[in-house]
Amino acid sequence: MSTEQKEMPNSVKFLFGGTSGMAATVFVQPLDLIKNRMQLDKVKEYKSSVQAFTSILRKEGLFAMYNGLSAGLLRQATYTTTRLGTYNLLLTKFTSSDGTPPNFFQKAAFGITAGATGAFVGTPAEVALVRMTADGRLPLAERRNYKNVFHALYRITSEEGVLTMWRGAIPTMGRAMVVNAAQLASYSQAKQFLLTLSYFEENIFCHFVSSMISAFITTVASMPVDIAKTRIQNMKHIDGKPEFKGAFDVLGKVVKQEGVLALWKGFMPYFLRIGPHTVLTFVFLEQMCIFYNRKFLGNTTGKGSGM
Repeated sequence: MSTEQKEMPNSVKFLFGGTSGMAATVFVQPLDLIKNRMQLDKVKEYKSSVQAFTSILRKEGLFAMYNGLSAGLLRQATYTTTRLGTYNLLLTKFTSSDGTPPNFFQKAAFGITAGATGAFVGTPAEVALVRMTADGRLPLAERRNYKNVFHALYRITSEEGVLTMWRGAIPTMGRAMVVNAAQLASYSQAKQFLLTLSYFEENIFCHFVSSMISAFITTVASMPVDIAKTRIQNMKHIDGKPEFKGAFDVLGKVVKQEGVLALWKGFMPYFLRIGPHTVLTFVFLEQMCIFYNRKFLGNTTGKGSGM
């Protein structure tokens, strides 16, 4: 009788990756909107994330907090499906036959690869998301007024050309490489370490603590490239010339005009967004994997994604 352990199909890994990201986005979309508004705030309209929240709520109403939700969901359906699926695929492929996982540097390399691939696939939705969340801060005459993500992509393509959908693809991929190297590798490593401690076991509490460690490391490492990405994707052409030449031009101008700490402008909403999103994504992912492993593969050990 064969004792070979059944493996979760790669298609299911990709499906669960995207689904977990989309489920998490429903909860954190308002934080993403506040983070984008603060990163685009060059005149210091918002002094804090709390003030940004109350200002948006007062001027635009409660539902404005979910502007760009359709773009956020499409972004997760493309970006997170690809990045988590690719990372899990590489992690499984390079785990030794005796179950020894890859080391931290290999995990970081897998994260970089998964992040770059996912970001390229997800950039069109990212462009739409940034524009839709930023629209409410513009004067009425300058608003783009996209109805949903598909209307946004149609208008971007017809008015500005297909390549505009990949505007900021390089800094987006750069950010994703940093984010995923930090997030996925630190989550895997934190979880691996915690499970060696007597008071941790494979459960939601372990997944939560691992996610929070991962979220903090990811926030610190990725905010400067995220600001560059956000400003490039929202930039306009002035007298036929783009506002910025590239990511390094953005970072240089931010430091010169707004100070070094401006590279971490919106830190709290970014962390409060990335923290819950990281936690919810990994908790949803792990629980779906545990259910699948138990229901369809007969694995009752409580094993999750294997990350």
